[in-house]
Amino acid sequence: MAAQDVLGQTARLASSIVGLQVLFRVVTFGLNAFTLRYLSRELIGVVNVRLTLLYSTVVFLAREAFRRACLSGSAKRNWTKTINLLWLTVPLGVFWSLILGLVWLHLLEVPDPSVVPHYQAGVVAFGLSAIIELLGEPFWVLAQAHLFVRLKVIAESLSVVSKCILTVTLVILYPQWGLYIFSLAQLLYVSVLVMCYVIYFVMFLGSPEATKKSFPVARVKALLPNFVEDETFVNWKEARLTWSFFKQSFLKQILTEGERYVMTFLNVLNFGDQGVYDIVNNLGSLVARFIFLPIEESFYVFFAKVLERGKTVKDQKQDDVAMAANVLELLLRLVLLIGLTITVFGYAYSQLALDIYGGSMLSSGTGPDLLRCYSLYVLFLAVNGVTECFTFALMCKEEVDRYNFVMLALSSIFLCISYFLTHWYGSVGFILANCFNMGIRIAHSTHYIYDYFKESTHRPLTGLLPSAALLLVYVISAVITAFSEVLFCCDKGWMARLIHISTGALCLAATLVTMFCTETKLIHFVRNQ
Repeated sequence: MAAQDVLGQTARLASSIVGLQVLFRVVTFGLNAFTLRYLSRELIGVVNVRLTLLYSTVVFLAREAFRRACLSGSAKRNWTKTINLLWLTVPLGVFWSLILGLVWLHLLEVPDPSVVPHYQAGVVAFGLSAIIELLGEPFWVLAQAHLFVRLKVIAESLSVVSKCILTVTLVILYPQWGLYIFSLAQLLYVSVLVMCYVIYFVMFLGSPEATKKSFPVARVKALLPNFVEDETFVNWKEARLTWSFFKQSFLKQILTEGERYVMTFLNVLNFGDQGVYDIVNNLGSLVARFIFLPIEESFYVFFAKVLERGKTVKDQKQDDVAMAANVLELLLRLVLLIGLTITVFGYAYSQLALDIYGGSMLSSGTGPDLLRCYSLYVLFLAVNGVTECFTFALMCKEEVDRYNFVMLALSSIFLCISYFLTHWYGSVGFILANCFNMGIRIAHSTHYIYDYFKESTHRPLTGLLPSAALLLVYVISAVITAFSEVLFCCDKGWMARLIHISTGALCLAATLVTMFCTETKLIHFVRNQ
C-alpha cells in the first residue's frame, strides 16, 4: 500500500473515530451527569478508582505489549502465527486477574458495607470483564492493522452507550444494589464490545468484499489458535518484541495510572475525595479520549507502515521520510494548538463547567482547582501522545529495551513525587506530578525525534513553535477571561454567567480567526485529510 494511501486511510480512521465518539459521548456525558445526582461520592470513588484500576491493570498488562508488537511493520505477514501469539493474552489475563483479584480482596482496605455494599462481587465482576474483553483481542488487532475505519468506532460506541443506559436504569430503579449495578454494566460493556467484533468478522470473512480485498484470513476458524505442522506456533521475532514491550508496558501502566495506585495502596485520600478527583479527572480528559487518543492510535499505524522500524533516516525511502516528517510536524502543531486552547480557556471556565455538570458537589471545594490544573495537563498530554506515537513506531528492540530503564527511573520518581505532592497540596498534587512525568517523557521523545532527523533536511519539531501573533492572542484571551470569571462567575446569577460565557466565546472566535490566518499549512492539511 502506497504511503499516500496509508496517510489517507489513517486520517479517515482518526477523524471518523473522533466524530462518532463525540456523538456517542455526548449522550453518555448527559447520562453520567444525571446519574451523579443519585450516587454517593464514596460509591463513585470505589467504582471509578478502585475497581476500574483492577480492570485497566489486568487488560493493560495482558494486551498492550502484544498490540504494539503485532501492529508494527506491514499488514502482510504470517497472520496464523500472529493470531496464535495474540491468543496468549487470554491466559495472561486470567493470571493477572487471579493475582490482582486476591490483592484487591485481601490486602487492600475494604469499604464500609453500609456505604458501599457488595464490594467482593464487584472485584470478581471487574476481573472477569477484563478476561472477556481479551477474547476479542485477535479481532481488534486484525481490524486495526487493516484500517477498518467504522468497526472500532461503532463497537466502542455501542458498548459505552449500552453500559450507560443500563447503569442509569438500575440506579433509578434499584439504588440499593450498590456495586451490583456497576458490575452488571461493566460485564454488558465488554460483552457488547467483543460481540461486535465477532459478528462483524463472521459476516465479513468469506464474503465477496473480503475476496476483493485479498484479506489474509479466509475463514472464521483461522481466527482461533492453529498449529501448523513443521512450523513454530508463533513468530519468534514478534514474541521477542512483545517481551520488550511487556517490560515497558508494566512501567508505562504505573506512569499512566500512577495516581490511582497511590490512592489505592497508600490511602492518601478517602473514598469520597477519590470520587471527586476521578469525576474531575474524567471530565478533564474528555479531549484526550475524544481527539488525542484516536490520533495517537491511528498515526502509530501510519508511521509504523510508512517507515521501517530500526532503520536510520538515510536507509529509508526518502519520499516516505519527507511525508512522515511533514505529517509529524503538522500533527504536533495541531495537538499543540488544541492543548493551548484547552489550557487558556479551561482556567477561567472550570468552576462554571463543574457547577453545570455536577452541582455544588463538584464546584465547591477542590474541584475547580483540580480542573484548572488538568487544563494545563491536557497540553502535556497532547504533545506527549504524538511524540511517543512516532518514537514507539520507529524504535528497534534494543532501543525499546534501553527505554525500559528510563521508564523504570521515571516510575520510581513519579510515585515518590505523587506521594509528597499529595501530602502538601491534596488531590491537586496528583495532577502536578503527572505534568512533571509527561514533561520528562516529552523531553525523551523529542530528543529521539531530533536525533532521528538530524542527518536529514527535515525538522518536524518546528511544529511545536506556533506563530508569535497567535501566542499573543492566547495571552490576551487568558487575561480577559480570567477577569471575566472574577467579575461574573459563578454565584451572581444566570445573566452574569451568560456574560462570562459570551466573553469567552468572543475570545475563542478571535483565537480561531487568528489561527486560520497564521496556520494556513495546517488548515490545508486538515481539510485535505
